[in-house]
Amino acid sequence: MDVSYDSTNSEHQAALRALWDSAFPGEELHDLISEQWKEMGWQGKDPSTDFRGGGFISLENLLYFSKNYPKSFQDLLLKREGNRSMWEYPFAVAGVNITFMLIQMLDLEAVKPQRLVGATFLKFLADNESAFDLLYCIAFKLMDHQWLSMRASYMDFNTVMKATRRQLEKELVLEDVKRLEDLPSYSLLIHY
Repeated sequence: MDVSYDSTNSEHQAALRALWDSAFPGEELHDLISEQWKEMGWQGKDPSTDFRGGGFISLENLLYFSKNYPKSFQDLLLKREGNRSMWEYPFAVAGVNITFMLIQMLDLEAVKPQRLVGATFLKFLADNESAFDLLYCIAFKLMDHQWLSMRASYMDFNTVMKATRRQLEKELVLEDVKRLEDLPSYSLLIHY
């Protein structure tokens, strides 16, 4: 699976611009390399350098999230919910990390998943071609929920990610979960 982001690819550039427009409607992006990107939680002025872990798929995930669950997306981007720490996680970089975590958790780079959670997910994917994107949205909201309940700060990011992964793994193999919308964490998403 080639997931690399190519900063010279016009499709990738268009997706990056679309993400900006979705995140900050009405605020013009001056250039694909700009200090403005830090507002979204990229580490520097060139977001393409942050895609190493999740590649283009992570950009597609963020874009899907922003288009399909704009309220949840904006709430996370702007840290609207809960009692926040002074040292918050950077939104966009967290998004890339979530993509990477899901790829590993579901064993998607293998020819055939070796774990039950990956095999279970393939069934969801067979029924819904957007299953990975949807699981991404659920995972992002769950990660933020864990963040708030753990009263985490930036130094706790890896601990929160591990807790998020454990919770998703548990939920994905529950007997009564026949589709992603049945996951208990799905209820965290706001559908407008």
